[in-house]
Amino acid sequence: MKKQKIIITGSEGLLGKQISNYLAKKFQVYKLDLKLGDDLTNEEFVKKWFSNNKADSLVNCFALNDIINSGEKRGTIFDITLESYSKFLDINLTALFSVCREFARNNKKGTIVNFSATTGMVSARPDLYFGKHKHPGYSVSKAGVINLTKFLATHLAPDIRVNCVAPGGVDFGVAKSFQQKYSKLTPMKRMMKRNELNKIVEYLCTKESSYVTGANFVVDGGWTSW
Repeated sequence: MKKQKIIITGSEGLLGKQISNYLAKKFQVYKLDLKLGDDLTNEEFVKKWFSNNKADSLVNCFALNDIINSGEKRGTIFDITLESYSKFLDINLTALFSVCREFARNNKKGTIVNFSATTGMVSARPDLYFGKHKHPGYSVSKAGVINLTKFLATHLAPDIRVNCVAPGGVDFGVAKSFQQKYSKLTPMKRMMKRNELNKIVEYLCTKESSYVTGANFVVDGGWTSW
């Protein structure tokens, strides 16, 4: 039986690597990542690559993240440059649209899975991040991912299904102090285990979810339910 082909962008990041390793056990996986020399902000590269590589599914894990370190000095929103704000939108939204569009252009049928975040649904809590504010460009871009997913789902149906996953905090070896603080604020009283997104992504890539499109799967231990 022919293996289903799945493209994973951001395959070398913490999330992408976890999902890639899991899916590679069952499917034929193609990896795209800046660490592998793949610049997904380059429109011509994206057009050429997808015209030469057909697949059944696309899982978009690539993103510009906003990591706050202990002791890091951060200003207020009045100190944020428009350049830094635009960079989040350029990578997390514009490049994402480009990648999704070229996948759809070159594949008559298929599935797309995008990744948002809980901070794309509710504001990040400064008390969780050492009293610092996460960059608004990250939150705004992740909110945009949810809307982009719904837009693509309605315009590409019924041939291509498009869904989104919005995870909460994943324990990829974070500091114990952060883990404890996060767990106290979450109804499930813990962070997500790194393998808990695998089955959801697999479900959205296969025929098991044949009537699911335009959905945002929130996997956050109840974080956004408060």
